[in-house]
Amino acid sequence: MSNQMKTVTESPAEVVRGLYDALSKNDVPGVLAKLDPEVIVDEPTQLPYGGVHQGREVFVQSILGAMMGYANVAGPAGVIGTLTAHTTGEEFPLTMVEIHQVEDGTVRKIDVYTKNPHEIAAFYARAEAGTR
Repeated sequence: MSNQMKTVTESPAEVVRGLYDALSKNDVPGVLAKLDPEVIVDEPTQLPYGGVHQGREVFVQSILGAMMGYANVAGPAGVIGTLTAHTTGEEFPLTMVEIHQVEDGTVRKIDVYTKNPHEIAAFYARAEAGTR
């Protein structure tokens, strides 16, 4: 009988699923555990949180903080979801695709593509102002 231990590693798909599971539960430590310390997230520049961001803490503060500050997000990544404004209840269909680069069990890079970034930016501006 062998005493060798097998190292079980998650597949890239499992890592990404784990990231979105943690996001859906607002589990910040769980999110951080799935991201490389120097993760790079590239969001469309038209969005209030747009641009290239580096580092997990930056991801949580700059992107999630801005994204979730005015609206709830429902629906998994890579499909049509819904943004719902905290202030007015306005619902906005969110169509996006995210491409994740996973290495050594963490997400190293996320490229985000949205169908209508200008309209999403206008939605966030209305949500922040409390108007429809």
